[in-house]
Amino acid sequence: MRAMLHRVWALMLKEFLALLKDRRSRTVLIVPPLFQLMVFGYAATFDLNQVPYALYNQDAGLASRELVSYFDGSRNFRQVANLNSQERIGPMVRDGQVLMALVIHPHFSKDLLSGRPGRVQVIVDGRNSNTALVLLGYVQSVVNAFSRDWARENGGGALPAELEIRAWFNPNLESRWFIVPGIAGLLTLVVSLLVTSLSVAREREAGTFDQLLVTPLRPVEILLGKALPGMVIGFAEATAIIVAGTLWFDVPLLGSLPALYLGLFLFLLSALGVGLMISSFSATQQQSLLGTFLFMVPAVILSGFATPIANMPPAVQTMTLANPMRYFLVVVRKVFLEGAGMDVLWGQYWPMAVIGLTTLAAAGILFRHRMQ
Repeated sequence: MRAMLHRVWALMLKEFLALLKDRRSRTVLIVPPLFQLMVFGYAATFDLNQVPYALYNQDAGLASRELVSYFDGSRNFRQVANLNSQERIGPMVRDGQVLMALVIHPHFSKDLLSGRPGRVQVIVDGRNSNTALVLLGYVQSVVNAFSRDWARENGGGALPAELEIRAWFNPNLESRWFIVPGIAGLLTLVVSLLVTSLSVAREREAGTFDQLLVTPLRPVEILLGKALPGMVIGFAEATAIIVAGTLWFDVPLLGSLPALYLGLFLFLLSALGVGLMISSFSATQQQSLLGTFLFMVPAVILSGFATPIANMPPAVQTMTLANPMRYFLVVVRKVFLEGAGMDVLWGQYWPMAVIGLTTLAAAGILFRHRMQ
């Protein structure tokens, strides 16, 4: 047993030295993950701030001016044009100069003072349906706030119904709280797959694979020696992202670290198994890269990283059951935002363990076949 551990340790050191001595490998492991973390953390957001809108106010009364002040006082809206004709709205929306046009009816103030509902029209650029839906929600909240305050200050009756919203786990509905924990799974998958899938192919290209076969190392020891560096690097990458997410992006980490790192270990186990399978199939590093991206792109799309799995067709939802990233994203988001512990995450742990053991066993069989 001690001799086996010594041989695996020696192969691990060899793998680390090969990665650290190669300037391109060092760059791939360090620079892209940091760059992607910054890009996703700041640019990938579902929030809308300073939405450019055009105003066509046909009413000169006090109520219309107050309504406009509510929009101008919101951090979500920015007035860029004050129009004097409705014909100018179409070209501005079509050319992308504004995302929204606010049209106030000529008798808006008179209707409100008479106890009748005032008429306001909102024209939204619907080419991006997700943005349009978010924007309409912001408009509704501003109009509701104005209506509430107007009714209270002018002795009007209570609104027929008032919607009171409470968002659990993300009180301010910050999309960054949803995206940044998911980046831990995305970048960890990318790095661990690249490290393991390129390892054997690099040996074949360098002509050292045959030398490895004549050593006392058994196939299982070679697999361990190839997989463990990816495990260590994956833990390091994930830890750096978790620290950056909590300290730099202010995403709360409410759950327990043991629950999070157990999920990370099982996720890396399954990712390394997939990487070793790709490596055993590939004769060159170019083939390994192609196989990695062929697996990684569907894995990210079918993981629930950006779109809910529940919205996918039933056949596609069944396909996601074989995707380890699906389960890890549930783990990391529940630990970060819900404060979940191991007791509620077992339903996510065991599928990753099954996927990991299955892929590692398949990689071992394929690797032994290629050696023979």
